Amino acid sequence: MSTFRRRGRIDRSRLSRTRAERSQDEWADELGDPLDYEVEKLHDKPRPRSRGIYLLPNAFTTAALFSGFFAIVNAMNDQFQVAAIAIFASLVLDGMDGRVARMTNTQSAFGEQYDSLADMVSFGVAPALVAYEWALKDLGKWGWLAAFTYCAGAALRLARFNVNTTVVDKKFFQGLPSPAAGALMAGFIWLAEDNQIPVRDTAIPWATFFIAVYAGLTMVSNARFYSGKALDVRYRVPFGVMVLMILTFVVVSSNPPLALFGLFVIYSISGYVIWALERFNGRRFS
Repeated sequence: MSTFRRRGRIDRSRLSRTRAERSQDEWADELGDPLDYEVEKLHDKPRPRSRGIYLLPNAFTTAALFSGFFAIVNAMNDQFQVAAIAIFASLVLDGMDGRVARMTNTQSAFGEQYDSLADMVSFGVAPALVAYEWALKDLGKWGWLAAFTYCAGAALRLARFNVNTTVVDKKFFQGLPSPAAGALMAGFIWLAEDNQIPVRDTAIPWATFFIAVYAGLTMVSNARFYSGKALDVRYRVPFGVMVLMILTFVVVSSNPPLALFGLFVIYSISGYVIWALERFNGRRFS
C-alpha cells in the first residue's frame, strides 16, 4: 500500500492574522519550499480591463476607412474637391487611432493589422483612383501606370512597415509614410480644384503623373522621414512649440489647400535633405 510523507508542516499558531493581511512571501515561507502553493491576494487585486475599450481606437480606424471609401465614391461622381478633403479627413482620423490606442493602453495585433488594411484603402487605392479619374486618364496607358506605381508603392511601404515594426528607429520612418503620400496627392488636386485650374491643360496631367510616380517611389525608398512619435502630448513642451503650433493653424486656416499642399511638399523632400546632410556630415542623425 502506498504511503504518503508530509513534506512541510504548517505552524497554525502563526496564522493569527487573516489571510488578506499576510503577504505572499510570508505564506510561502510558512508553507515551506517543497510545497508549491499559489497564494492569491484577496485585496488590492486589479480589476480586469474591459474588452469594450478596444473598440475606441478601432472606431477611429473604421472612420478613416470610411473617409477613404467616400473619397473614391466622390471621385466617381466627379466631386474631386470633396474627394481630396475626404482623404485629408482620413489622415486626421488615422493619426488619432494610434494616439488613442497608446494613451488608453489598448494596442492589439488586430488593431495593427486593421489599421494597415485601412491605410491601404485610404492612402493607397483612394489617392491613386482619385488622381486617375481627375487627370491621369487623359494620359492613356501612362496615366494608369503612374496610378499603379503609386498604389504598388503604398502596398510595399505598408508591408515593409509591418515587418520592420520592431527594427526601425521609432523617431524616423523608412520611406515616405503612406498618409503623407496620400496627402501630397490630395493636396495637389484640392489646390487645383480650389483655384479652378483647367484640368485638361497638358501641364496638369503630367504634373499629376510626376507627383504620383515620385510619391510611389519615395514610399519604397530608404530615405528617413521624421515620424513625430517622439513628441508625447502627455508631457510638457517648450513655449516655442506652442507658438509654432499656433502659427501653423493660422497659416493653414488662411488658405487650406495651398498651405497643406506646401507643408506636405516640404515633408516629402525632407527625407532626401536628411539623407544629404547625413552623407555630408558623415554621421547618422538619431
